[in-house]
Amino acid sequence: MSEDLKTIKELADEFNVSKQAVRKRLTEEFRANHVETVTSNGVKTLVVTYTGYMLLKQHFTTSNATGNDKVTDTSNPTTGDLSVVKILEQQLFVKDKQLENKDSQISQMQNLLDQQQRLALQDKKLLEEYKAENDSLKALKMPSQETEFKHLDNQYKDEVNALKEKLENLQEQIKDQKRIEEQEKQRKWWGLWRK
Repeated sequence: MSEDLKTIKELADEFNVSKQAVRKRLTEEFRANHVETVTSNGVKTLVVTYTGYMLLKQHFTTSNATGNDKVTDTSNPTTGDLSVVKILEQQLFVKDKQLENKDSQISQMQNLLDQQQRLALQDKKLLEEYKAENDSLKALKMPSQETEFKHLDNQYKDEVNALKEKLENLQEQIKDQKRIEEQEKQRKWWGLWRK
């Protein structure tokens, strides 16, 4: 067992009282604040914390002292007061330790929170950078609709112009062909006398 935790039997032996007397002092409120259940070797055991131990010690030492009231009161009336002061000092020491522990936990939590906030800010900046980079890549890869329409319009105009040129060439070839045919008609021998 830990030095801070004591079983009911250990408390009864230390205070020279029965286990039943110790159990009577373990009210529901006392159990909620100062009693824990510890399992060792598969057996559950009730143990009292250090602060609970100090409260029980205070109760049993004062009740044992009242049993010997006639002798103690006349000889030294401040002994009970000193034991109460010692108990209170010990409780104060325990509370100070608990406060130190809580302070360290709070500072650790604050450090973790600061770290989490820094990481979140870093993530946000990275996300914004990636988004900006992605947008710029999209702008490079995909022309806007206006430029796409202009490109298609220019492409169609070029195709129309090419077709017009072909058409003009074909019309010119047809004219040339007609001229050649007309010239061939005139050269025939029987056409010489007709004029």
